Amino acid sequence: MIERLRRREGEGSRIRVGINGAGAMGLGIAAAVRRTPGMALCWAADLLPERAERAAGVGAAGHWGADALALLDSHPVDVLVEASTAIVAATEVALGAVECGAHVVWMNAEADLLFGRLVDAAAQSAGLIATSDAGDQHGVLARLLDEIELWGWRIVQAGNIKGFLDRHATPSGLAQEAAKRRLDPGSCCAYTDGTKLAIEMALIGDARGLRAPPGGMRGPAAGNVKDALRLFDLDAALARPQVDYLLGAEPGGGVYAIGHMDDPDERFLLDYYKLGPGPYYLHYRPCHLCHVETPLAIASAALNGRAVLRRGAPLNQVVAVAKRDLPAGHRLVHAIGSADVRGELLCAEDAVDALPIGCIHDEPGGVLRRPVRRGEVIRRDNPTLLSEGLLALLARQAGA
Repeated sequence: MIERLRRREGEGSRIRVGINGAGAMGLGIAAAVRRTPGMALCWAADLLPERAERAAGVGAAGHWGADALALLDSHPVDVLVEASTAIVAATEVALGAVECGAHVVWMNAEADLLFGRLVDAAAQSAGLIATSDAGDQHGVLARLLDEIELWGWRIVQAGNIKGFLDRHATPSGLAQEAAKRRLDPGSCCAYTDGTKLAIEMALIGDARGLRAPPGGMRGPAAGNVKDALRLFDLDAALARPQVDYLLGAEPGGGVYAIGHMDDPDERFLLDYYKLGPGPYYLHYRPCHLCHVETPLAIASAALNGRAVLRRGAPLNQVVAVAKRDLPAGHRLVHAIGSADVRGELLCAEDAVDALPIGCIHDEPGGVLRRPVRRGEVIRRDNPTLLSEGLLALLARQAGA
């Protein structure tokens, strides 16, 4: 792939890239695109003009603004990277990109989870690619699972390594930590309370036919990723392949996958290769590099017509769970990374009447008809006043 990119660089036919969302990730993606041969950053969009200008100002063209749809129209690109924190607006930008003939790379996992199937259907109809990013945990896991299947192993579990978890974290309580890490407090909160983890594992699960265990992921504490081979009921997982995570395991920040191989000769050789006696084997990566790896997803779509990870059937759901007692009449908004709710991953069978957390993220959010106790799942019929744009996209996706 790198040779093809270098050839395009030499020919002056670089892949044109636009970025919607110029926060921490968007800014990093802009820098990564500029460093990658055969790619050109054409523009960046963000509701905060100074952020868009910072991301795009040092690009070859330096176009920037608040309206990504207008930039798509005036400055066509080959690939749109959606890196904002919105859901409805982000989906409309992604659909607009497809209409303009651009592939879509989702760095916005929240919108990808709720409306990725809608955008993927539109992209396929147009002969384009919509893909999750290559550097987020679910994108890295997709590549690990590709290797496992190539080796002839059966997938048993896809797993995340979570360093720290505080299910009742609040943006205000994390303000200092967020500033230190150059993050928005809401985003930092979503990482800390497990919502982002749940979204990532829902995406890889839906894409590869893996379900959350009944009742939700366990996430046992572990000292090392290799402990996964003894901490889970792998015989049960073999019969019902699953997603889960380890808490506190080394190497922190990585992902892992467990595969099954029961051929005696192969097991003998794998033991010789220091992978153990089997029949369950661990394959892991000690890191995921977020924006650094985004060019891989861009090139995969633009050069190979291939998605790193594509939304599949909704086998899992990230549902809204109250972090504190919430009274009737309370308005829920900016739910992902809020002080009110967190996301928890459930298999579809356990989440039939539960409210997906993405449905109450954008304005106006939703007003509770009934009180909800701390730790309780919010039901679909509880909030009212959901966004008209959200309801229209849900109806469109149901009919796609």
